[in-house]
Amino acid sequence: MKALLFTFFAAMLAVTACNNQGTKSEKGNVLDTATAGGHYPVMTFEKQLHDFGNVTEGEVVEYSFKFTNTGEKDLLINNAEASCGCTVPEWPKEPIKPGESGYMKVKFDSKGRPEGHTEKELYIQANTNPPMMNGPRIQCMIVKKK
Repeated sequence: MKALLFTFFAAMLAVTACNNQGTKSEKGNVLDTATAGGHYPVMTFEKQLHDFGNVTEGEVVEYSFKFTNTGEKDLLINNAEASCGCTVPEWPKEPIKPGESGYMKVKFDSKGRPEGHTEKELYIQANTNPPMMNGPRIQCMIVKKK
């Protein structure tokens, strides 16, 4: 089921990426920009990447990405998926009003993951334009238990 959802998200991203008329800030942290008139919510993350550093295989780590609705309408996140089942996002279910902030918590379970560098990306579906977008990423270096 997760593979099917991931395929769906990837296909939607590919289709909408070619028509993206938005712009990114210098830091590249704006995931979505409104079309002319600005009548959409805009999900702007404070930070696009979190590095956990060294994580011992089997350890569960988590981080909360702060975002702000910089658009003109209420932001409603419908779904969030990660590029792997070992990474689980949690997001606010209530609408985020323009100018308000929220957090997307990400849990990464390193159990059974191979030693070395790993990076996981979030895919977000919301009432933005386009409705599917690449979200922030986490990364770490997995080390074996001693």
